[in-house]
Amino acid sequence: MDDLLSEKEQIEQIRSWWSEYGGYVIVGVAAGALLLFGFNYYQNNKLAAQLEASALYETLANHVVDGDLASAERVADQLATTFAGTTYAAQSKLAIARLYMDRNRDQDAADALDELLASTAGEQLKAVARLRLARILLYQDKPQEVVALLEGQDNAAFSAAYTELLGDAYVALGRIADAQAAYQEVLLDPLSQGTVDQQLVQWKALDLPEIPMEDPAAEPAPDDVVESNDVDEVVE
Repeated sequence: MDDLLSEKEQIEQIRSWWSEYGGYVIVGVAAGALLLFGFNYYQNNKLAAQLEASALYETLANHVVDGDLASAERVADQLATTFAGTTYAAQSKLAIARLYMDRNRDQDAADALDELLASTAGEQLKAVARLRLARILLYQDKPQEVVALLEGQDNAAFSAAYTELLGDAYVALGRIADAQAAYQEVLLDPLSQGTVDQQLVQWKALDLPEIPMEDPAAEPAPDDVVESNDVDEVVE
């Protein structure tokens, strides 16, 4: 009998607890289910977006290989608007810039690379864009812009390539001593092998004009100065 009463008491306690807290449990379970559904929905949408962006970029790459500029521009614009901030959108700027250069549209290529540098793309992609933009600026005879773009950049993987281009810009600006120092830095950099043509850099260094020596002002020594009074005395 005591066991039966004990079971009834337990049932009553459960009923009492459920009547008081059951609503919270139901709400908690529902909220957890909604969160799980929302997370799965977000992940599925994110994966679908990545797959779509990847497919678009592959299409763009094919247009670039085929030299189809109009189609490449259309796909690149779609990536930039629909998937802005993604790696594929950033890579599309590099691809379209290459196609522009193939068509001798160097300013369009420079503009595309400038847009990449102003975006939220990863630093490695920006480093590649910076390197290619510097080459275009040299091609456009804008060495001062190259200096502004590359000086102070700290990226070990691109250091040698940046420094070589800085050397080229210094030559164009007549800063021969700076150019010589830049080329020597490249030649002495153990990481430069495989990233730059060291033989070409060596030729550039050897081909530099001689650094003009400053002619000191020819001032007569104090003992050699003949005051006007002394001259007058000698004449007399």
